[in-house]
Amino acid sequence: MADSPSPFTETNGRARHAAFAELAAAGPVQRVVLFTGVAVWLVTGYAETREVLAHPDIVKGGKGGGPHRDAIPAAIAAAMDQHLLSADPPDHTRLRRLVSAAFTRHRINTLEPRIRRITEGLLDDMTITVAGGASVDLVTALGSPLPLTVISELLGVPEHRRNDFRAWSNVAINGSVYPAQTFQDAATALVTYIRELIAEKRADPSNDLLSALNAVREGGDQLSEDELTSLTFLLLVAGHETTVHLICGGVHALLTHPDQLQLLRAEPDRLPAAVEELLRFNGPAQVATPYLTAAPVRVGGVTIPAGEVVLPALLAANRDPKKFPEPARLDVTRPPAPHLAFGHGIHHCLGAPLARLEGRVAIGALIARFPHLRLAVPADELVWRSGLLVNGLTALPVALD
Repeated sequence: MADSPSPFTETNGRARHAAFAELAAAGPVQRVVLFTGVAVWLVTGYAETREVLAHPDIVKGGKGGGPHRDAIPAAIAAAMDQHLLSADPPDHTRLRRLVSAAFTRHRINTLEPRIRRITEGLLDDMTITVAGGASVDLVTALGSPLPLTVISELLGVPEHRRNDFRAWSNVAINGSVYPAQTFQDAATALVTYIRELIAEKRADPSNDLLSALNAVREGGDQLSEDELTSLTFLLLVAGHETTVHLICGGVHALLTHPDQLQLLRAEPDRLPAAVEELLRFNGPAQVATPYLTAAPVRVGGVTIPAGEVVLPALLAANRDPKKFPEPARLDVTRPPAPHLAFGHGIHHCLGAPLARLEGRVAIGALIARFPHLRLAVPADELVWRSGLLVNGLTALPVALD
């Protein structure tokens, strides 16, 4: 068994990818011990990752898979864990059907004008901030407030509670690097607020997603209270965090590859395809949330016994040279190929269309507004967040002129 926690505790971006590449070179499937002390089967190959993400004997087992679950009250865990990422068929099939009835492509598409207005307002604020020649942190100025505002408006979270939510979600999504009590406090506060918000929407429904989820029914079926709180938790935390790091990671990749940035500015019609390449090159998730083997599974020439934790390494799979020629090279003209930044199979991210839309709007508007945008510090001084799931910067200082 290998003892190699380095990708998850590594805070230098290039070193993180190098650590994943080193693991992948030793084999597409291997048993490692994480920095948390838990032994898992890490899957780094592209073909093998697709296989495990769609394998009928590799399941969620009804567990949220999050940190400190033995240290938080059962009622809080139940209100966080009964969502799409923790469910297997037939429960997953039922949940996805009910959620899809409210979280429609039409609802997402109608958000584009509002997303553009929010983005332009944030860029206006950035212009004011740097009027004296100062740099601006793109994470706090654009990457975080844009998706936070969008998902909050989509769900109906009032503006005065959004800063609280941001603080709680930071801990919730990165719980493995926080003490158990810190995580418990944040999770309890977040669940308590979600319950209050659901009650408000039930008493006074409006034209928002949470009201629609409250009301959706099919064949007499509807979401239970814990399912509704868990889904809201998932949308608020996972949806928001993913988009933050899609935007900031994408901008970072372009700023450190000026030839690609210049090409994208000259040919803005390439932006949708460029976002897909940015997701492949340095996506916002290091791994998918953990799976379990329900029976012995043979994958990548290795037999994984039943009852083992399987961790699909999305970041590594998207740089597998067997799938992507010169995978460590950013190329916004790369021919389309299905990356795994949003997962694969039945647990493919339901919010991927919204994240893509926000990424296209934010990155496109930013590079168009500021033709001299550049990093305000050397790239190697930037710090990437440690932890199991997220692949994102703690800050991204940029100069605009």
